[in-house]
Amino acid sequence: MLPIVLDVSEMTVAIIGSGPQAVRRLEMVDAAGAEFVRVYAEHAEDAMRALAGDRLIESWPSQDDLAACHIVYIANLDDTLQERFTAQARAVKTLVNVEDVKPLCDFHVPAIVRRGDMLLTASTGGKSPGLARRLKAKLEEQYPESWAERLESLSALRDDWRAEGADFKTLIERSNQEIDEKGWLA
Repeated sequence: MLPIVLDVSEMTVAIIGSGPQAVRRLEMVDAAGAEFVRVYAEHAEDAMRALAGDRLIESWPSQDDLAACHIVYIANLDDTLQERFTAQARAVKTLVNVEDVKPLCDFHVPAIVRRGDMLLTASTGGKSPGLARRLKAKLEEQYPESWAERLESLSALRDDWRAEGADFKTLIERSNQEIDEKGWLA
């Protein structure tokens, strides 16, 4: 696996399905700042209908629909539909993730802890989602919501130091000094 963090603000993302896992995926891409999201579900459940709003398309996607997407998440569908949509998406080079079906995944979604712009993840490469959830709980405990504000504070300082002409090495040194002085990682 290759760990990367994608800026999805300009990407088109599709969610195919309507049950609880599909709702979770929509919540995840919304939290990540995805602006161009399509939700496909023939018979959308109330929770998905409420969350998706006007992004909901009450039909299954065509291969052309999938070709217009960068990333597709599939959840809460029967095996036949999962396999069909995965094959169609892969044929047009669109990345696919099928909830808990490792052979149909081009990528895995780690357990995510979001603190503002700070993102902490735990991944087992799909081998043990239970362990990933336990690691996520531990990260949530160790890094409370206050870390979002800490990151913003450090970012503002870094911008000031950059404006003063600090080079990369100096930025790292000053950041480490600030973190140590505040005792954030003690």
